[in-house]
Amino acid sequence: DMGERVLQALKYESLADFVAHLEALGELVRIRASVDPLLEITEIANRCMKTPGGGPALLFENVRGSRFPLAINLMGSRRRMSLALGVGDIDEHARELAALLKTQPGVTIWEKLRMLPKLARIASSAPKRISSHAPCQDVVEANPDLTTLPIAKCWPDDGGPYLTLPQVITRDPDTGVRNVGMYRMQLLDRNTTAMHWQVHKTGHRHYRRYQELGQRIPVAVALGGDPALTYAASAPLPDGVDEYLLAGFLRRRPVRLVRA
Repeated sequence: DMGERVLQALKYESLADFVAHLEALGELVRIRASVDPLLEITEIANRCMKTPGGGPALLFENVRGSRFPLAINLMGSRRRMSLALGVGDIDEHARELAALLKTQPGVTIWEKLRMLPKLARIASSAPKRISSHAPCQDVVEANPDLTTLPIAKCWPDDGGPYLTLPQVITRDPDTGVRNVGMYRMQLLDRNTTAMHWQVHKTGHRHYRRYQELGQRIPVAVALGGDPALTYAASAPLPDGVDEYLLAGFLRRRPVRLVRA
């Protein structure tokens, strides 16, 4: 039916897919003028976001000091948030999730949420690991320089430029359960960032446990991809519930993973 055809059209293989879709719908503005990632981009974005309806998504094509473009405010309106998650309105996901939770025993919402991975509708969305080559491996830099990325300094009193929308991936060293969190990462130099994971976050719990074991914590960070992945990283799920499982549920197909 028409609804199913719309959903098929809203399955994104990459962030570039989503950006192209927004542009086709008149939801994105390209900015070709040279802009500074230190305060200027976020000042422009801040003014845009405060306009009625949240303003359009912005694609800065000429970021000073970087050969990469920078997209901002991609999900800054209810319509674009719904488009990012492949539905006509985000309430569709909320209603489906609420209906699933109603069927689960448990006193609190957190107890019900912990049962979600056992449901067939959710289990079928479990991430799948692939052994073949993936697009994220097309370019591999043995000696990366993070300063070539268009990382913005957002506010005058910030300590420096920050990655603000990363998917920070860690595993519990005892159980192997994955966590995907969204933690601000401050750029310190060409190959170092500071990780801002608060003490109550799952990523910090993993870090603390590795410290107890006398080991360094392995961390992978993903930028971009299907916008459902970015959204899932920000979702307040209970410890032990895989965010990529939620992403698979939202995008109606499993997240494909490849070894970092």
